[in-house]
Amino acid sequence: LMPSNSFRSLSLIFFSLWLYSTDSFLVISPSEPIVAMLGMDTVLPCHVSPAMSAENMELRWFRSEFSEAVYVYQDGMEQVGEQLVDFKGRAELVKDYITEGRVSVRIYSLRISDSGIYKCFFKKGSEFQEATLELKVIGLGSGPHVFMVGPEGTGIRLTCTGKRWFPQPEVQWKDAMGEKIPSLSEVETQDDDGLFQIEASLIVRDSSKREVSCSMKNPFFGQEQVETISIPESFFPRTSPWMTAFAVTFIILGIFLGAVVFLAWKERQEKKRTQEAQAEKEKESKDKAELLAYNLPDVKSFAVTLDPDTAHHNLILSENRKQVSLMGNAPQNCDASVRQGQGESETIFSVLGQNYFTTGRHYWEIEVNIGTEVGLEPRWAVGVCSDTAERNGWFVESPEKNFWVIAYNKGVLISRPESLSLRQHPQRIGVFLDLEDKDVSFYNMVDGSHIYSFTGITFYGTLHPYLSHDLTVLEFKPHAGLYADSSEPGACFRFCVSLSLPFPHLHTVLSLKNK
Repeated sequence: LMPSNSFRSLSLIFFSLWLYSTDSFLVISPSEPIVAMLGMDTVLPCHVSPAMSAENMELRWFRSEFSEAVYVYQDGMEQVGEQLVDFKGRAELVKDYITEGRVSVRIYSLRISDSGIYKCFFKKGSEFQEATLELKVIGLGSGPHVFMVGPEGTGIRLTCTGKRWFPQPEVQWKDAMGEKIPSLSEVETQDDDGLFQIEASLIVRDSSKREVSCSMKNPFFGQEQVETISIPESFFPRTSPWMTAFAVTFIILGIFLGAVVFLAWKERQEKKRTQEAQAEKEKESKDKAELLAYNLPDVKSFAVTLDPDTAHHNLILSENRKQVSLMGNAPQNCDASVRQGQGESETIFSVLGQNYFTTGRHYWEIEVNIGTEVGLEPRWAVGVCSDTAERNGWFVESPEKNFWVIAYNKGVLISRPESLSLRQHPQRIGVFLDLEDKDVSFYNMVDGSHIYSFTGITFYGTLHPYLSHDLTVLEFKPHAGLYADSSEPGACFRFCVSLSLPFPHLHTVLSLKNK
């Protein structure tokens, strides 16, 4: 295989032969930008390849548009008709080597506006080519000039100024060791000619840095100008030790007061957010409770009747299934601590309502009246459970076991797996079962507050109203004047549960009513 360098050389030879055999040519310009000083002269050179005379060619140097002519040479002479006004009298053609195809345009007295892109255009007959050049005009300007403004705070303010720079110079402060010092501020402006005026400021607070220099450098040309100033030590302000101590103390006090104010503000904001959240929660709960209690057009009515087939064997139901009592020899197990290793006493006495639900929305209320005498505190639980739930012996009334209930035990209202913190124990509980949205909610119907909700439930089997207790006697009987015949159209069915305890002054009443 032929080496790549040899291949390129042969390619150039063939290309040159092709050019010589035709009138085709290339126009070549400098690949690097042409850098020239402001106010000086410069040339913009171009040549053709292969070398050939350009005397009879049309030559044109222009800016971004073809019509923006800097210089036009045609028919062996200059054509000034298309030349831009800015270049009239300032541009001429250098044609010492025009017979070899090497020509340039010289521009006199360079201006900032002359910076930019140029194109040179060569045309021979119907063949034409062009090339691009870049001209960068720079101005080193005057300065820098450094002077002391005077004391400022605990230091000395210095200013470094420069004029008629282009492009904007790079300003750098340094100490006597050559370490860079950042400027406090820099202000640049441009005059009508496009030249930059710059002013940089610095405050020297360290009295050991008494010699400071300021430099300005042109980023294109790389030329740098420097001026140094020496600051007498006596010029630096002297600080009293008492002033320093006072300043430190004042700063610490300010930080402390700021922290106190911030913490107080944060505490107020947190308290305000808590109050707003609580008020919103209470309003929402009250609104929902009122909706449940008074505006439930799609909630189905039903007459609650106890199901003897689901009652614990130590419970006795009356013939009308409105009363239930505990057998006289049944164990009494109100304390959960005795439920470990005691056989039959490890029991929750429970019964289900005969009504069952598989679809729709259902609502009923339970009234709880508990006496205040010291004695055996009752345990009760209300809610719903599935007919698939295991209710033999001692069992856990939890959602995992298909129980969705709230329970009262030893003065604490709980809903597994957490205790419920309420302002007061509810005397009347509303139970809302929504099989459409898959939730069970409990409400304190006295103040309309929300007690607890089970949401996103996956129900299994058929659901029934659920009651459980560990009392000696549990008696269900209609509350006088509040029970309506189920045959009466639109009737409100209310089922009352009276729990009589073996203590003469402690009495609990649970009444359930369906709306």
